[in-house]
Order: sequence, then structure tokens, then C-alpha cells
Amino acid sequence: MYTEIIKIIEGGLKCEPAKVIQYARKLADKLTEEGNLQLAKGIRNVIDNKGATTLSMEQLINTAPVDTESRLSIVDIFNPSEVNLEVILPETVENKVFDFIKHIENKDKIKSLGFPLQSTLLLYGAPGVGKTTIAKYISAQTKLPLVTARLDSLISSLLGNTSKNIRRVFEYADSKPCILFLDEFDAIAKARDDQHEMGELKRVINSLLQNIDQFSHNNILIAATNHPELLDKAIWRRFNSVIEVSQPGTEGIRKLLSLYANNYNHDFSSDKRKMDKVIHLLSQKTPSDIRSIVTNAITQAIIGNRDKIIIDDLLIENFQFEKHGNFTSDELIKYLNDNGVPKLQIADLLNVSIRQIRNNLKD
Repeated sequence: MYTEIIKIIEGGLKCEPAKVIQYARKLADKLTEEGNLQLAKGIRNVIDNKGATTLSMEQLINTAPVDTESRLSIVDIFNPSEVNLEVILPETVENKVFDFIKHIENKDKIKSLGFPLQSTLLLYGAPGVGKTTIAKYISAQTKLPLVTARLDSLISSLLGNTSKNIRRVFEYADSKPCILFLDEFDAIAKARDDQHEMGELKRVINSLLQNIDQFSHNNILIAATNHPELLDKAIWRRFNSVIEVSQPGTEGIRKLLSLYANNYNHDFSSDKRKMDKVIHLLSQKTPSDIRSIVTNAITQAIIGNRDKIIIDDLLIENFQFEKHGNFTSDELIKYLNDNGVPKLQIADLLNVSIRQIRNNLKD
């Protein structure tokens, strides 16, 4: 205990808030073990209330770890105070995320009663469903900076450097009040029995497991993957909470359309039948896809000097999205007609004559 007190004093004298926080947490843990719960709680309250703001973003960035070979930073830092995030998730996913946040907010109470903390979360699902957004949302709700490991810099060409980089990231995150986020987790957490992987990457898995085990339970670890089937079996056991992030349902799509079009005049409720058709067409799209479709519709409206987007604009952008821009005007006209857009409206939307529309649909 005296060691922790000395380290705290040293950190204070040297103006090293990260060191103060790190050893204050260790002191609180020892006090808890000795049964001095009230003092331990008081120390943690000071850290939680002041710790997140004690370290400025400049300090976080200046002390960020780098790869010794490339000298590139191996983490990105998200400041939760810079944005006001709103997420729309399937109800089951939303409830699980909310439970995880409440667990973080009540960690001292849970720990004082002798129950284990749920401080690790694994998110998995298709690309674009919102895993990174969820991590940022948790960061914003808890007011903890999000430290994201940069896998492009983390994985080094030098033998043994990847494991060292992983250790640097964990040590950096463990000394600060933050959330460590490992995105595209499968890149470094593949199964050790994968015959296509070299011995070095198998050693990386062992290093990763050790660092997760040693990571302070006072801090938060979130990982995300698009390929859960590739993860080593031992990885799954390291996470208290596991959430599958699924595609949005009907109501979710409706809310996403309104959310992404929030900053531009729109009318998505004038024709319920057509709106239901659009929602059906978007049923296999991710939130990221839907955002692209709405954003493109708004951009086209601005270019065309229109002050409002309508459902027909979404139909056009959805068609272009699915065709990856590779289509003819005849195909677009037929698609709009098949989806209930009047011929006169098609002519207006595509800036062509009504005669051309009629001739096209006769063929």
C-alpha cells in the first residue's frame, strides 16, 4: 500500500495525472481487499468524477504509443465531448448495450458487494451494422475517451513487434480512464489452429490473451468483428458480454431514414403505401448503407435546387446503390415505374420528356 502512495505522490509532483490515476486505482483495490470499502469508494469516486477530465485530449495524444519500426501512432483517440451521438438499434441489442452501460456506471457498487464486473464486451455482426457506432455511443454515455487500436500500424513486419505493440496499447489504456476498442478484432485474434497462419501470428494470439487477462478490471475493453467464426475459442471466454448486432427491422429503418434526413426538409409520411415499399426495399441494408442512400438523395436535391427530398428520391438512390452505378436510364425508368412512381413524376425526377418515358415503357 505504501508503494502506491509513494507512486501517487511522485506522479503528482511530476504532473503525471495518468500515473496518479493508475496507482490510485491500485490503492483502492488494496483497500477493498482489506475491507476498507468506504475509503476505497471515495478514491474511486474522485477518479471517476475528475479522472476523465484530468487528462486533456492533448495529453492523451502526446502520450499515445507508436510502432518502433514506422513511428506511426498505433491508436486513434475519440473525444466523447465533441459529438452528440444518437443510435438506433434493434430492441434486443439496445437493451443489452444499455445494460452494459448501467453496469459501468454502477461498477463500484457491484464490486463492493463482491460481484464480478462486466468490463469486457464483444460485438459481432455484418459490416456496417453499427458496431463502431455502439462503441462510440458507450464512450459518449460514460464520458470516457475511446482509444481505438489501429490494426494497420499495430501489425508490424518485424518479428515480435506485433506482440510488443499489443502490449504497448494495453499498457497505455490501462494507465488512463478510457475505453480500449479493438476493431476488426479477427485480424489479430484468429484461431491458433488455422493452418494458413504462420507461427508469429499464433504467438500474437497468446500475447493478446495475456494482455486481456492482465488488463485492469477498472477499465473497459470492447472488441468488434465481422467474422466471429474466425476467432480463437479462448478469446470468447475473455468477454463477459457478447452482443450480436443485427440488421435493423422495419421500425428501425423508418427511424434511420428520419434520423439521417433530419438536417434537410423531407416528407417520408405523405404516402404510407410507397413508404412501406421503400422500407421493404431497404430491409437487407445496414444502417451504413441507409445513411449513404439518404445522404446521396440530399446531395442530389441540393444540386437540383430542390429544398425537399421525397420518397421517390430514395427509390432512385437505392437503385443506384444496388447497381453500383452500372445501369442504363431505361432500366431506372422501368424500376421506378414498377415501384409505383407516376410517369409524369419520373419525367420530372429524371429531367426528361413524358414522351420519352412512355416510349421507354412501351418497349
